[in-house]
Amino acid sequence: MATYLTNDKLVIVGAAGMIGSNMVQTALTMRMTPNICLYDVYAPGLEGVAEEMFHCGFEGANITWTTDVKEAFTDAKYIISSGGAPRKAGMTREDLLKGNCEIARGLGEDIKAYCPDVKHVVIIFNPADLTGLVTLLFSGLKPSQVTTLAALDSTRLQSALAKKFGVLQSSIAGCRTFGGHGEQMAVFGSKVKIGNRTLSDIVGTPEFSNEEWEEMKKAVTKGGAKIIELRGRSSFQSPSYCAVEMIRSVMGGEPFRWPAGTYCNDAKYNHIMMAMDTTMDERGCTYVCPEGTPEEMASLDASYEHLCKMRDELVTLDIVPPISEWSKVNPNL
Repeated sequence: MATYLTNDKLVIVGAAGMIGSNMVQTALTMRMTPNICLYDVYAPGLEGVAEEMFHCGFEGANITWTTDVKEAFTDAKYIISSGGAPRKAGMTREDLLKGNCEIARGLGEDIKAYCPDVKHVVIIFNPADLTGLVTLLFSGLKPSQVTTLAALDSTRLQSALAKKFGVLQSSIAGCRTFGGHGEQMAVFGSKVKIGNRTLSDIVGTPEFSNEEWEEMKKAVTKGGAKIIELRGRSSFQSPSYCAVEMIRSVMGGEPFRWPAGTYCNDAKYNHIMMAMDTTMDERGCTYVCPEGTPEEMASLDASYEHLCKMRDELVTLDIVPPISEWSKVNPNL
């Protein structure tokens, strides 16, 4: 009989889609939990994914599927949601703001109604910083219990550097992007090491000019758009894998290797969800403020300001109340 990390119920929201179906298979392949519920509003696609999982023959797996949110969420201990509209060619993540944040509000309300004892929720539909924030607000959960996918920006930086220097990705350490998961993200390169060399010692030399480094950073911020250009659809394999790794870490599995989007409420960055220097484990998610050069910190400040503008737009759209009223909606904030 296969052994699993836990027997707790994991719900995949948006399971009929490409991201959702990949998450189901990845979670079962990683032997995280045998009890996985697939939830989506599109019944034929949902049943098709369930059948595919049955045909994989995962040992000991208890795979269920439903279009009823109460049935799906009841007794859920972990949730990953990709249940928003995907980004299409020519769109930015911000273009999805209103519609997907309305979906996030409903998701939060459903969590509060049907599984208030859930241990952790990962949000991966864009714009993730804002959909995660809205979900947290209306779920009533603690900030440590809701995170958003931000890892892909860091993995894209690592990938770009690996291709540039002709080395394995695993030989490059310290790749980090912080702030918003969008084109205004802050790319931190000051702590990157390529083998035994520091990136800071290489940038500005004939081997890697300042101009080339600036172009690489811009390309990293547009990595998702590049996938749409190449494949004709938004990313699904990389967000699926990284999101499942996030849940695995809070289940007690291997530590999550990359930054996560988390709720920040400190003296400098407050009432916002954004990627920070995070730790994810069975306690949930904790963070410290990143350390970087003055230029990197200024970039992080600019990313924060951009996120605040979108957050304030949600107030104007009447999706969230004014910040002064957030504690009435969620006493944990």
